[in-house]
Amino acid sequence: MGAPTGPRHLRAEAIDTARLRLEPLRVEHADELVAGLDDPALHAYVGGQPATLAQLRGRFQLKARGMSDDLVQTWLNWVVRERGAPTGFVQATLTPTSAGPLAELAWVTGVEHQGQGYATEAAAGVVTWLGGRGVRRFIAHVHPANAPSRRVAAHLGMHPTDVVVDGETEWVVSSSEPPAAP
Repeated sequence: MGAPTGPRHLRAEAIDTARLRLEPLRVEHADELVAGLDDPALHAYVGGQPATLAQLRGRFQLKARGMSDDLVQTWLNWVVRERGAPTGFVQATLTPTSAGPLAELAWVTGVEHQGQGYATEAAAGVVTWLGGRGVRRFIAHVHPANAPSRRVAAHLGMHPTDVVVDGETEWVVSSSEPPAAP
C-alpha cells in the first residue's frame, strides 16, 4: 500500500514567485535569520522577545518536523529569500476538517525588509501552491493594530471576522477555486 497523499500529508517544496524564492525551512536557517529577527519591534503585536540562536534553532527543529505530535496537523514552513538574502519566513498549518483542509497562514518579515511587499508575495505564493494541492480554506490571525499584516491579509482576499483569538482578529477566505494571487 502506498503512502497517504493529499493536503494532510504535504511536505513543503521550494516555491518561486516573481521576486522571491521560498525554501522549505531547515534548522540551519536559524543561523541566517537570527540577526534579522532580533528586533523587538517584531514582537509589538505578538508579545515575547527576540529568540537567541539556540532558541530559534529549537523552534526551527520543531517546525521542520512537519507534523504535530498527534499527527493531526501538517506544518509547512518556508524561509523567504530575495536575491539570496533571507527576508523572513512564512508558514501554513493544515488542519483536517469535515469541510476539507483548513490552512492557517502566518508571515514574518524582518524590519529592514518590511514595506516592500515581501510578506504579501510570499503568502500569496503559499496560497497558490496550497490551492494547487486542493486547499480552499485559509485563515490568519492578525492583531487589530497591525496595519501591515491587515494589508497582507486583505491582499490575499481575506476579510476580518468577529472571532478574536488571543487578542487577534481571525481573517478568512474560502472558495471552490484557489484564491487568486494578488
